[in-house]
Amino acid sequence: GTNGKGSTSRLITALLGAHGLTVGTYASPHLESITERIRRNADTISEEDFGDILGEIAALEPMFPDRPSYFDLLTAAAFAWFAREAVEVMVLEVGMLGRYDSTNVASADVAVITNVGRDHTDFRGDWRRAIAEEKAGIIEDRSAVVIGETDPELVDVFRAEGGSVHWVRDEHFGVRSSLVALGGRHADLYTPGSRLEELYLPLHGAHQVDNASIAVAAVEAFFGRPLDRDVVQEALRSVEIPGRFEVVDRAPLIVLDMAHNPDGTEAVADTYTGEFHPEGGLTLVVGMLGGRDLDDTLAPLLALRPRRVICTRPDSPRAVPAADIAAAVARGLGDHVAEVRTTDDVDAAVRKAVDLLADDEALLVTGSTYVVGEARSTLRSLGFNARR
Repeated sequence: GTNGKGSTSRLITALLGAHGLTVGTYASPHLESITERIRRNADTISEEDFGDILGEIAALEPMFPDRPSYFDLLTAAAFAWFAREAVEVMVLEVGMLGRYDSTNVASADVAVITNVGRDHTDFRGDWRRAIAEEKAGIIEDRSAVVIGETDPELVDVFRAEGGSVHWVRDEHFGVRSSLVALGGRHADLYTPGSRLEELYLPLHGAHQVDNASIAVAAVEAFFGRPLDRDVVQEALRSVEIPGRFEVVDRAPLIVLDMAHNPDGTEAVADTYTGEFHPEGGLTLVVGMLGGRDLDDTLAPLLALRPRRVICTRPDSPRAVPAADIAAAVARGLGDHVAEVRTTDDVDAAVRKAVDLLADDEALLVTGSTYVVGEARSTLRSLGFNARR
């Protein structure tokens, strides 16, 4: 899917683990350490094991007809470590689209499509269908297919690709109730086999309840039977997802979210307005990578009418210059007056933002995984609770 893959993968892993399985999870990108991408249940691969596995793969490289990509090597490392650890089930997060992704060498018992949205600017015309057709490539005839996307035309694309059964959100599974709770959401979910009521999810945002419904449906499809409500609750309560509306302090409110496309920032804005009500102003720290639509991605954030915006540049060769983001911010603010600053150093941007915050104000750091990863490190050094 375009959005929600990481959250849904973590939820699926927690659900499978709560049923006693040893789960190997491969996800991308990472926030602070590359070892975050490869996990056994809740534990990341050690740096020693990671180095050993890469050494074994490097010894085989002369046999490859083509030079493998960075993502190819990491995918191979994940598979090799999972084999060494004898995991019982793998949860694989697709890196890009699906059909030609490195992860698609694996045969899927359950294929999950979270949604279809625009992540990059290189699609034209009927881009939603084009993206759906590429994502559908993970589906095999033997796969149970769990579809979070609800657009009927796109659902038809996934059905046409194959699959043994197709469960579609809001038709076969979904959310009956989703309410704000202290530190997360209360939710009632339904699947083809059960109704799961009065669940607590320690994540912010209605979109995370949608992700939870997808995860529960996927695991029900995997086991071929309804799930026990208490086991589901045990799993959901255990979930932590760094960088997804991660609240690291409440007075002042400090939130980190790696949203990097219009759908993602819209979800962030909806969560902020729906679940938090700081009396003071909002400071945004924003940094982005190239290939995204700056104006459309920034629009939901600027609609929050921030008091100040600090535009920055993460440590990536693909990063957008802070001045370019500032120009897009100026366009998007319209008649609203806000203080706009620029710095090419994320650490400096976060430190300045924290220094300017009053206790009744809020800070939101967003725009890319790279920015959030660097910000977590800075906030931890300042004494805030951004856990590894």
